[in-house]
Amino acid sequence: MATPFNVKIGINPISWMNDDLPSLGGETPLEQALSEGAEIGYRGFELGNKFPRQPEALRAVLGKYQLECVSGWYSGQLATRSVEEEIVAVEAHLNLLAANGAQVMVYGEVADSIQGAPTPLYQRPRFGSEAAWQGYAQRLDQFARHLLQRGVRLAYHHHMGAYVETPEDLDKLMALTGEEVGLLFDSGHIAFAGGDPLAVLQRHLDRVCHVHCKDVRPAVVKLARNRDWSFLQAVINGAFTVPGDGAIDFAPLLQLLYRRGYSGWLVVEAEQDPAVAPSYRYAQMGYRHLSTLVAAIENGSLQEAA
Repeated sequence: MATPFNVKIGINPISWMNDDLPSLGGETPLEQALSEGAEIGYRGFELGNKFPRQPEALRAVLGKYQLECVSGWYSGQLATRSVEEEIVAVEAHLNLLAANGAQVMVYGEVADSIQGAPTPLYQRPRFGSEAAWQGYAQRLDQFARHLLQRGVRLAYHHHMGAYVETPEDLDKLMALTGEEVGLLFDSGHIAFAGGDPLAVLQRHLDRVCHVHCKDVRPAVVKLARNRDWSFLQAVINGAFTVPGDGAIDFAPLLQLLYRRGYSGWLVVEAEQDPAVAPSYRYAQMGYRHLSTLVAAIENGSLQEAA
């Protein structure tokens, strides 16, 4: 008898509307994204800037479509501020997630980040010393312990344009932090940063508590590097896409998660211009690709990765 793959497939509303660049899908109502996502088959949504920020109101709007609250991005600044300040800043968001059953919080480090700025990616911030790295890791550990007291695990999002971008950055962060700090593995961001998604996942599998399934178009990524594009320029020009539409092979990634007993969300998250990549069609493409792979893994019809 096949062992079930205990994952749920969710989606980020960025397929319909982009928080970092509101001109991409800014006119799309939240209800459209939720109704279409539910119709396609998604079990839940991550949050975006059009969602209610009151726990009861959020529960009501998701419940209307029988959707779960997957998680929600939090713009952390522990690179430049204290744990005490961060705890105060996170309270409303943490309460919103905990009250709606989310078990992870997406932590994105935005201090000094250039992800939303018209700045070439090579000018991203970097920690200048070992002491800076260690201080940052200690603050993350403390902050993560605070979240766990509320039943929510920190899911650290390595991200283009931020302090932790490359595989080497991620290796160092995971080495310096404790088990309290979980990892959000993002296939697209690690590929854009020059990493091999499968190799990186293998190294940090024990820390993975959340997964963003994002594909890449290598030709656009190459242009972004060669032409010194900003992160948002790369997004607008199509560096990212949904699983099954780019160069990343998701089968071995999912097989690895399955064999390790990963139980959590697989979230389709692909920043694109919906005028170029129609939201429904691409959201459906991502869902079908992942759900087909999950079914094949469960019934043993997918050949094992080497």
